[in-house]
Amino acid sequence: MTHGLAGGYGHRTLFDSLDLTVAPGDVLGVVGANGAGKSTLLKLLAGRDQPQAGTVTLSPPDAFVGWLPQEHERVAGETVAEYIARRTGCAEASRDLDAAAAALGDPSLAVGGVDPADAYSAALDRWMASGAADLDERLPVALAELGLDLGGARPEDALMTSLSGGQVARVGLAALLLSRFDIVLLDEPTNDLDLDGLERLEAVVHGLRGGVVVISHDREFLARCVTRVLELDLAQGTNRVFGGGYDAYLAERETVRRHQRERYDEFADRKADLVARARTQREWSSQGVRNAMRKAPDNDKIRRRASSESSEKQAQKVRQMESRIARLEEVEEPRKEWQLQFTIGSAPRSGSVVSTLSSAVFRQGSFTLGPVSIQVNAGERIGITGPNGAGKSTLLRALLGRQLPDEGTASLGAGVHVGEIDQARAQLAGSALLVAAFEERVPDLASGEVRTLLAKFGLKADHVNRPVDDLSAGERTRAGLALLQARGVNLLVLDEPTNHLDLPAIEQLEQALESYDGTLLLVTHDRRMLATVRTDRRWHVDAGRVTEL
Repeated sequence: MTHGLAGGYGHRTLFDSLDLTVAPGDVLGVVGANGAGKSTLLKLLAGRDQPQAGTVTLSPPDAFVGWLPQEHERVAGETVAEYIARRTGCAEASRDLDAAAAALGDPSLAVGGVDPADAYSAALDRWMASGAADLDERLPVALAELGLDLGGARPEDALMTSLSGGQVARVGLAALLLSRFDIVLLDEPTNDLDLDGLERLEAVVHGLRGGVVVISHDREFLARCVTRVLELDLAQGTNRVFGGGYDAYLAERETVRRHQRERYDEFADRKADLVARARTQREWSSQGVRNAMRKAPDNDKIRRRASSESSEKQAQKVRQMESRIARLEEVEEPRKEWQLQFTIGSAPRSGSVVSTLSSAVFRQGSFTLGPVSIQVNAGERIGITGPNGAGKSTLLRALLGRQLPDEGTASLGAGVHVGEIDQARAQLAGSALLVAAFEERVPDLASGEVRTLLAKFGLKADHVNRPVDDLSAGERTRAGLALLQARGVNLLVLDEPTNHLDLPAIEQLEQALESYDGTLLLVTHDRRMLATVRTDRRWHVDAGRVTEL
């Protein structure tokens, strides 16, 4: 539970006066634009950071809180089993138990004057609650249930650094499945999960015994899982909890925003009317005084007195009108959220055939894609789906001429200008400053134009003057979208483009794709994007085979 919670960094407050209760069975979805403080809130709830104001309390005080951050931290030399033990809190609970046991045998090792027997009892309870006692037995069962084949007899012995992004996401899902948290804090848990993984994640979330607080950009996941929605509105500087699921939140949010706009418009119209009437009465009062002074002879005291009284009445009306204006209840104008105004730069049309694979086979270690015989024609919009590790990225490299076939033929058509958001966001990477890396890729744009363009994508001075590798995944994604706008393309390749984008940016991307008239290859597990974005062909890749649906 939180009371009057405020969070931010430095002197900047992102949200304040946040009162929130998460009960067992609650699945609270946290939404808001990037930078609104969503991840900051989770760190406060996890006790990793200190709030600027307010309190976070647990009931009971020793409730087991699990925080699963957005980035899967892979430590060199760490195995899958060690990673899961760390993510579930079992490793920490085991260390605490070992330390308490040592203090029980040697009281000089006791910390803080706590009785060693009491400390050991508390540590043992914590160790049991974490699930550490039988983690080794449960781990291989969970990995097998998730279909996680990492090679070797024991997948739990595989090194985390050797895994693909999709495999790491599955291991993270296994950690969630094996956890015994009372409260679970999930930051973008859907990243890199395929459709099967998403369905498993939803089942795990529904089966969690405690409360859940989740940040996600996956609209279908939110619609299927959350029971309430907390909106952090950066533009308005407000926070609000909406009852009901995600779709109910969307409808209620639209109603609230419409009422706010109507209330402000009514206030603005009323104030404008009163101000105009007050101005008119002031003009009449001034005009009456001038006329009286000009027309009345000096000895006509009666006329002068009457004119003076009339002017005083007009002045009194002006004061009354100004008093009515002052008594109006001020209604603040709703501020507009920053929106990604995004278009995709177009290049001259390519040849009629964009790419062709003919009986092509591509081998990569023990994996084989093909034989594949497909053709991409100019202007076609193709959606590509399939489980992680099925060969989707290999297929894209093949179509773009970046991987030569081991058998068969592959050819890229004439006049093809490729624009790409790859899954690793590697288009912009390295130690160079963002502005320098961007300018290198668009030499025709002046430095000022580059900075203006990046600012449109929410990347301002504190972003463009930082090394690209220091930017968040979401910031690198927006920089990649800016690059698409700056460079003309007629073949657009998007590999999991919604990863790390906030919900408003995803909606803007979908709108930009609607107006894009070039060739499109879209790889996504985002079920709402698949339903929203217009495609005229659908390919499914599974176990190295490509099937047209």
